[in-house]
Amino acid sequence: MSLAAGLIVANIYYSQPLLNEISNSFNVSESEVSNVALCSQLGYAFGLLLIIPLGDKIATKKILSYNFLFMITGLTAMAFSPSLFCLLLSSFVVGLTSSVPQLLIPLAAHIATPEERGKSIGIVMSGLLIGILVSRIISGVIGEHFGWRILYIIAGISMLLLYTVLQYRLPSYNPDYKGNYVQLMNSLRFYLVDDNNIRMAGLRGALGFAGLSAFWTTLVFLMNDSFGYGSTITGLFGVIGIFGALSAAVIGKWNDKLNQKTILLIASITLFSAWCVLSFSTHSIIMLIIGVILIDLGLQALHITNQNIIFEKYPDARNRVNTVYMFTSFIGGALGTTLGAFSYQNWGWTGVTTLGTFLMILLLTMNIKNYGS
Repeated sequence: MSLAAGLIVANIYYSQPLLNEISNSFNVSESEVSNVALCSQLGYAFGLLLIIPLGDKIATKKILSYNFLFMITGLTAMAFSPSLFCLLLSSFVVGLTSSVPQLLIPLAAHIATPEERGKSIGIVMSGLLIGILVSRIISGVIGEHFGWRILYIIAGISMLLLYTVLQYRLPSYNPDYKGNYVQLMNSLRFYLVDDNNIRMAGLRGALGFAGLSAFWTTLVFLMNDSFGYGSTITGLFGVIGIFGALSAAVIGKWNDKLNQKTILLIASITLFSAWCVLSFSTHSIIMLIIGVILIDLGLQALHITNQNIIFEKYPDARNRVNTVYMFTSFIGGALGTTLGAFSYQNWGWTGVTTLGTFLMILLLTMNIKNYGS
């Protein structure tokens, strides 16, 4: 499940180190080409909203059968897109269908014992996060040396192979929700409106993901403008982030032993510190490296703790509460992509780091109040 989560979610993030190449291919501005990343994130958010709740009603393997068909079609369409509009549309489809790793995280929580639930979530999250980071390395290298279109052909083939493996290796789980799809979707309102823990987790996630998206969307432009580096070097920053991703399993264990409010506070302090460091990184690779490590460590602690909190309360509706949480988080991520690109185009890296610092001040304030309550 960890491997599958990483390979699938990578589809969303392949585009980020390639934005310069795609911009040159279609002769469009930085702001326009950033919509490729935005569309994939919006697609992911709507996949969370429309597909993931089905995990409480339909067997995961059955959902994957239909999902992979559209995913592979979308990746193929991206590879052969004749215009930016077609690329944006197919990017949305890929994002929509690449939301299925969020079916695997509740499944891991379901099959684990209560004493090891945090650890199990952390293991699957490690795979997912490594997939996000390695995707940038792979896309940077392939895009610069072979062209960005080749990357999406390879991605489509890899999804076909992965689907074959999952049919044999994925654990079976048959959910017992008896209502229809409309009733299933209507039940989401309860978790959003009536449960303050889920709402606060979603807001924390939205602020954290907004900062992360603003950073990764604009990093490729900073690397080109300040250091003269192409997509290969930008993608290699994913190697640094793997350190944070590998920590997810450790953070999951902490959730089984430590006070969760304390972990949330430490996570928000780490993220705030990351953006303070990045404020001095306009011409410093060392500061960028430190900032990447801190962002990934802080976000993993924030994200895993959020999920552990909401999964504990609703064991029979984990896909639905995960839907509410992740949809909110990725709307924040999409907003961060847009604001980050706008900030960079108008005020450069200083604008991006100011945006990120402001978001983390909001997050830190929330968690200080939460810690004291």
